[in-house]
This record gives sequence, C-alpha cells and structure tokens, in this order.
Amino acid sequence: MAPRSDAGDQRVNPIPISLALEEIITGGIRQRLPDSASARFGTMLAGERTLDGRQEIVVCGTVNAKTSSGVGDKPFIAKVYPDASSRFELVAMGDETEAARLQIGGTCRAAGLPIPDPKMHL
Repeated sequence: MAPRSDAGDQRVNPIPISLALEEIITGGIRQRLPDSASARFGTMLAGERTLDGRQEIVVCGTVNAKTSSGVGDKPFIAKVYPDASSRFELVAMGDETEAARLQIGGTCRAAGLPIPDPKMHL
C-alpha cells in the first residue's frame, strides 16, 4: 500500500503520545495484521495539524509482527481524527521492500516525524 501524498503536504506540530492515543493506534494497527497477538510496537511519533479545516493527528512508527512472509519491522503512517470520535485511518504500512520503507520514511520525515529505520545504515 503506497502512502497518499497528503501525508507530507504539511508539517505537523509534534505531540506526546498519551495512553489513550497509543491504545487507538495499536488497536487500529492490530486489526490489520494477520497475527495481531505477535505485534510488538517500536518507535512511534505523533504530531497534530489542521488540514482542509479538519484536525488530525499524524502518527509514524514501526511494528514488528508475523506475516505470511515471516517476522519483520514494518513502518507505518496513520491518522487519528479527534473531531470524529478519534477515528483511526491507516494511511500506509510498508512491506519488506526497501522501496516501501524509503517511501514511508520519506513521507514521515516530510511531516516532521522521522522514524528510525533499523535496516538503514548511515
């Protein structure tokens, strides 16, 4: 799944991830995993912004979970809409390809939420 370009059109104001927000994020990601019990979350960064008059919280992070291709870290971008009963939207989740990881990582950096990629060596 490729990220939509709107995720990086506007930088966000970084915010701490509250316990309630973390539960929304982890619950939303787990629903999209074939083996949700195996999910282990890594770094997660969040920021808020108003886009087209709508408040949203953008979240970038990684999840390590079992999939059909094995176990591995997958970067993700998600949005939570506080004005819409904290609705969760998964924008993109990377697969094991370097191209997907780079695309999601670039989108997160553009939003001001750079997530460390354990497979990238600088």
